[in-house]
Amino acid sequence: MPRENTKRMQVYDDLAAELRQRAAQLTGDAQFWIGLAGGPGSGKSTLAEALKARLGELLTIIPLDGYHYYRSELDGMEDPEQAHARRGAPFTFNAKKFVDDLIKARNAGEGVFPSFDHGAGDPVEADIQLLKGPQIVLVEGNYLLLDTKPWIHLRARVFDETWFLDVSVSESNRRVYERHIKTGKTEKHAQLRVATNDSINAELIAKVSPGNADRIIQIT
Repeated sequence: MPRENTKRMQVYDDLAAELRQRAAQLTGDAQFWIGLAGGPGSGKSTLAEALKARLGELLTIIPLDGYHYYRSELDGMEDPEQAHARRGAPFTFNAKKFVDDLIKARNAGEGVFPSFDHGAGDPVEADIQLLKGPQIVLVEGNYLLLDTKPWIHLRARVFDETWFLDVSVSESNRRVYERHIKTGKTEKHAQLRVATNDSINAELIAKVSPGNADRIIQIT
């Protein structure tokens, strides 16, 4: 196994061991909620999946991606062409519903949430269930640590701890470019997409989020 992969696996193992210990300390139906933020391509989903593989039912993952506006909703916006071109920017998510759903679930200890079908390009409603009981709840998404409403309510009313995956904007752009190529975009289209959307989003996240995180995580 390459050395960098060994390091990455060790980070995953260490975080999982820490969360397992945290879960063991929970009493009754108490839950520990973590907000995991990072730019596009920073590895949020990869980290979440690695922790799920290690923790199993001790961990429930709720992704912001499930709250993308449907493509049909983007069609109904004032500037549909811009809305589709900037999909992934903060205004292309149903942020109010996302925050309201999380606050309600945090208070109740249970809830149902959408996932996202990358093949279809739209959310899948009621695909994720948070059951009552002691566990770690990991919410992952780009904009969890923004200072603007309604995002700012997450730190005050939902999360016990916030994490930020620290990846440079240039590295984030490189990874997202490669992702676009793998999904069939031409080099020109991929470069345009990064320059006119992904990089803008990554810069916003990098500017605001680190200062609002309880922990900065670097995974090579």
